[in-house]
Amino acid sequence: MSMAPQKIGNKLRIARKKLKLKQSEVAKKADISMNYYARIERNEENPTLETVEKIFKALKVKSTDILSF
Repeated sequence: MSMAPQKIGNKLRIARKKLKLKQSEVAKKADISMNYYARIERNEENPTLETVEKIFKALKVKSTDILSF
Protein backbone atom coordinates (compact mmCIF):
# COMPACT_ATOMS: atom_id res chain seq x y z
CA MET A 1 0.00 0.00 0.00
CA SER A 2 1.34 3.44 -0.88
CA MET A 3 1.75 6.20 1.68
CA ALA A 4 -0.84 8.55 0.15
CA PRO A 5 -3.92 6.47 1.11
CA GLN A 6 -2.55 5.93 4.63
CA LYS A 7 -2.08 9.63 5.17
CA ILE A 8 -5.58 10.38 3.91
CA GLY A 9 -7.19 7.90 6.30
CA ASN A 10 -5.13 9.18 9.20
CA LYS A 11 -5.94 12.79 8.39
CA LEU A 12 -9.66 12.00 8.11
CA ARG A 13 -9.53 10.37 11.55
CA ILE A 14 -7.75 13.39 13.04
CA ALA A 15 -10.29 15.81 11.50
CA ARG A 16 -13.18 13.69 12.78
CA LYS A 17 -11.78 13.52 16.30
CA LYS A 18 -11.20 17.29 16.37
CA LEU A 19 -14.93 17.70 15.77
CA LYS A 20 -15.66 15.02 18.40
CA LEU A 21 -17.72 13.04 15.91
CA LYS A 22 -18.23 9.30 15.78
CA GLN A 23 -17.56 7.41 12.57
CA SER A 24 -21.28 6.75 12.30
CA GLU A 25 -22.04 10.47 12.45
CA VAL A 26 -19.61 11.29 9.64
CA ALA A 27 -20.93 8.40 7.57
CA LYS A 28 -24.52 9.57 8.00
CA LYS A 29 -23.63 13.14 7.00
CA ALA A 30 -21.70 11.84 3.98
CA ASP A 31 -24.51 9.44 3.05
CA ILE A 32 -22.28 6.36 3.14
CA SER A 33 -22.28 3.30 5.37
CA MET A 34 -20.43 3.44 8.67
CA ASN A 35 -18.50 0.28 7.79
CA TYR A 36 -17.35 1.81 4.51
CA TYR A 37 -16.25 5.01 6.26
CA ALA A 38 -14.36 2.99 8.90
CA ARG A 39 -12.54 1.08 6.14
CA ILE A 40 -11.59 4.39 4.49
CA GLU A 41 -10.09 5.62 7.77
CA ARG A 42 -8.17 2.34 8.06
CA ASN A 43 -6.92 2.78 4.49
CA GLU A 44 -8.61 -0.39 3.33
CA GLU A 45 -10.69 1.36 0.66
CA ASN A 46 -10.02 3.73 -2.21
CA PRO A 47 -13.13 5.92 -2.28
CA THR A 48 -14.28 7.78 -5.36
CA LEU A 49 -13.74 11.51 -5.66
CA GLU A 50 -17.47 12.00 -5.11
CA THR A 51 -17.32 10.08 -1.83
CA VAL A 52 -14.23 11.96 -0.68
CA GLU A 53 -15.97 15.26 -1.39
CA LYS A 54 -18.96 14.17 0.71
CA ILE A 55 -16.65 13.22 3.58
CA PHE A 56 -14.81 16.55 3.38
CA LYS A 57 -18.14 18.36 3.52
CA ALA A 58 -19.27 16.25 6.50
CA LEU A 59 -16.02 17.05 8.31
CA LYS A 60 -16.11 20.72 7.26
CA VAL A 61 -12.61 20.57 5.85
CA LYS A 62 -11.07 21.78 2.60
CA SER A 63 -9.47 19.31 0.25
CA THR A 64 -6.15 21.10 0.75
CA ASP A 65 -6.36 20.35 4.48
CA ILE A 66 -6.33 16.62 3.80
CA LEU A 67 -4.70 16.23 0.39
CA SER A 68 -1.43 18.08 0.94
CA PHE A 69 1.29 16.99 -1.46
